[in-house]
Amino acid sequence: MTRKKRAEFRPEAFLTETGDGRTLTTMYKDKVVFVQGDPANAIFYIRKGKVKLTVISKTGKEAVIAVLGSGDFFGEGCLAGQPLRTATATAISDGSVTRLERSAVVEVLHQEPSFSELLLSYTLTRTIRIEEDLVDQLFNSSEKRLARALLLLANFGKEGKPEKVIPKISQETLADMIGTTRSRVSFFMNKFRRLGFIEYNGSLEVHSSLLNIVLHD
Repeated sequence: MTRKKRAEFRPEAFLTETGDGRTLTTMYKDKVVFVQGDPANAIFYIRKGKVKLTVISKTGKEAVIAVLGSGDFFGEGCLAGQPLRTATATAISDGSVTRLERSAVVEVLHQEPSFSELLLSYTLTRTIRIEEDLVDQLFNSSEKRLARALLLLANFGKEGKPEKVIPKISQETLADMIGTTRSRVSFFMNKFRRLGFIEYNGSLEVHSSLLNIVLHD
């Protein structure tokens, strides 16, 4: 009797197809995926669209800590034993996410090295990004921070082709992301548009020339 060959595991299929412990959820703009303080029992994989993560302090002050897009994970803190959500996840555009139960992910991490490598690579890349965000916040001007945020939203620097046109994002959200006021964001957005670095009329178009602001000393 011959032993049946085990089917090849494909991480992309695991993340995008429904199955045991995996469900597909459609997102609409402003839909809340989970709230700070909710039980942390699953991670999410963004198939399409963008999600912002916000935290609220004990005094009620809200801050945007990340804006994530297609191919990103969020809620992965539950894999490290995090019992409750430390942030609120809200869709800022229409799209879809795969919800993966913690138990299903842990099982695959133990059994499939390819998935473990994928998630480890993502986690390390995200850690580097957080460190860069901290340096950006500490040492760069609000103008440079805004330019960098817009380029990241358009996926400049990521593998694949940048998204030249990104979903409309409020100036309040941009201000929260870079730690400044809405009036400063408005001033710099108008400046970027005058210089031809961006265009916005319903949607926001980011040109690679915006890199000049980030690279300029």
